[in-house]
Amino acid sequence: MSTDATAPTAPPRPGDSYVQSFARGLAVIRSFSASAPSQTLADVARSAGLTRAGARRILLTLAQLGYVEAEGRQFRLTPRILDLGFAYLSSLPLWNLAEPVMEALVAQVKESCSAAVLDGHDIVYVLRVPTHQIMSINLGTGSRLPAHCTSMGRVLLAGLPPEECRARLLAAPRQAHTARTVTDVDTLMLTIADVRRQGWCLVDQELEDGLVSLAAPILDRAGRTIAALNISGQTHRTPAAQMQERLLPPLREAAQQISQLLRMKA
Repeated sequence: MSTDATAPTAPPRPGDSYVQSFARGLAVIRSFSASAPSQTLADVARSAGLTRAGARRILLTLAQLGYVEAEGRQFRLTPRILDLGFAYLSSLPLWNLAEPVMEALVAQVKESCSAAVLDGHDIVYVLRVPTHQIMSINLGTGSRLPAHCTSMGRVLLAGLPPEECRARLLAAPRQAHTARTVTDVDTLMLTIADVRRQGWCLVDQELEDGLVSLAAPILDRAGRTIAALNISGQTHRTPAAQMQERLLPPLREAAQQISQLLRMKA
């Protein structure tokens, strides 16, 4: 195999196909997070890798556009920033079709249900119907988790050609979140091959101790995996074997129903 997949990617250079000022503006937006919802100018400059003068110009521009507000020395995003994410969600019929199916699934199995897509080596939550909090972190639309140790991530990676899947795994940090987390690329490739063959994935306490989850693919008309659907629970309430036996059939049925609705809509 070529070693190109592991070579560092050179940062884009300004030119006709790359607007550096726009990229810097996005870096400023991304510097805000759940752990840093309010930041000083110096904080933003440091997080975004910009000079204080550059960060100040971008923050003031975002403030004039209504995406950022300032209180004293602190800056924070405003609700208007949600317009950017909503444009993505509203541009695809999948999410409107999926939500009622997910709500019905949660009512049936009494466990939380989520849908996610793949972005680089992470999954990004696009829909979530919770029952009660089962993780130590709060998840919502836009939340990101590593693909290598999540059930939805492995389902989405299984939908890629094997060489692309390996390249993404090699580029990922592959942090061990628990003693059970698989981080070796060759082992992960074998596991993902099993997921590809069987059409579903179970992950038992690899992301967080006590957390078990099942996922199945959502397919487009061409049979390509475009999203993943999952059910998550706690092992003390629903051990992995019991979850697979009891919850896998309704989960796969829901994923197939969403896929069918999407094909009818296309």
